[in-house]
Amino acid sequence: MLTRIDHIGIACFDLDKTVEFYRATYGFEVFHSEVNEEQGVREAMLKINETSDGGASYLQLLEPTREDSAVGKWLAKNGEGVHHIAFGTADVDADAADIRDKGVRVLYEQPRRGSMDSRITFLHPKDCHGVLTELVTSASPEQTEH
Repeated sequence: MLTRIDHIGIACFDLDKTVEFYRATYGFEVFHSEVNEEQGVREAMLKINETSDGGASYLQLLEPTREDSAVGKWLAKNGEGVHHIAFGTADVDADAADIRDKGVRVLYEQPRRGSMDSRITFLHPKDCHGVLTELVTSASPEQTEH
């Protein structure tokens, strides 16, 4: 069962400049940053608030580390902006299977590692009214590194 908006992913050309905009304009601070080599991105997670299920909601700023990454290709085609929306779930495997059974294409056969050691998969945007949608099961607090 989807429990919350986990994050909204925003593709950007310059991560540091974009982080500074969100800090100066809205007061958001970086909660976590990392490079995800598999996905070819450098990212910063800006925490917006805590949620009733023990998780949080974030803005995820994504800068490609290579042009052939999914985010790099998306930026070249669309420019900066909202890249995807992610919903939190306690069980990404079960929810992905349930959604697949409803006819929506799930992009990964098995969930992959996402930000902060989460487990993720994506749903095809053509099956979700043009919105690239991510499902996220957060790592337990003791697994998460800041």
